[in-house]
Order: sequence, then structure tokens, then C-alpha cells
Amino acid sequence: MNWYVDVLKKYAEFSGRARRTEYWMFVLVSFGVSVVLSIADALLGTSPFIAALYSLAVFIPNLAVAIRRLHDTNRSGWWLLIGLIPFAGAIVLLVFMASEGEPQDNAHGANPKQGLAY
Repeated sequence: MNWYVDVLKKYAEFSGRARRTEYWMFVLVSFGVSVVLSIADALLGTSPFIAALYSLAVFIPNLAVAIRRLHDTNRSGWWLLIGLIPFAGAIVLLVFMASEGEPQDNAHGANPKQGLAY
């Protein structure tokens, strides 16, 4: 849950780097919350309202953490636009997001894993 809250604290921080764990935990928790809110919408009869409001609220943090994730792989945030290409774009982005970040410092900042014991 800390990964999710940390991304929300960096609401509109597009610079720097984000580890795979930070990105994927945010995506996982956000997806779970969306599913729960969609079910609540269906039960309350407010169909798309609550889930859509949540999606709108996390749009900027989701965009920011995705750009920081691309920075960790030494790619520009503009690579997110490849997702506009049907099917192939989503596969390319999935590969980029799942790729190991660069172990050394890059143009986007220091390695976020430095100082962590694994």
C-alpha cells in the first residue's frame, strides 16, 4: 500500500525515475480499486459515476508514474504515445514497463535502487 500512496504523494512529478515495483504496485492497487468501485456503482445504480470519478482522480498520477518508469529504462516519456497504436503499441509499452531499469545513473536521475539491500 505504501507504493500506491508514494505515487499519489508525487502527484504530478514527471521527472526522475520509478522502479518496476513502484509502477506495478500502483497499477495493481489502482486496478483493484477500480473493480471495487465499479461493483459499488452497479450495486448503487450510479453505474459509471464513482468509478469514472476515481479514474479521473488518478489519471495524472498514473501518467506521471508511467513517465518516470520509462525514464528508469532511459526512454523519454514521449514513448507513451506508442500506446496509441492499436495492439502493437500496448505490447511495446508492456515490454518497456516490465524491463529492468538501467543500473547506473542516466539522464533522468540516479538509480532508484541504490542503497537498497536485496
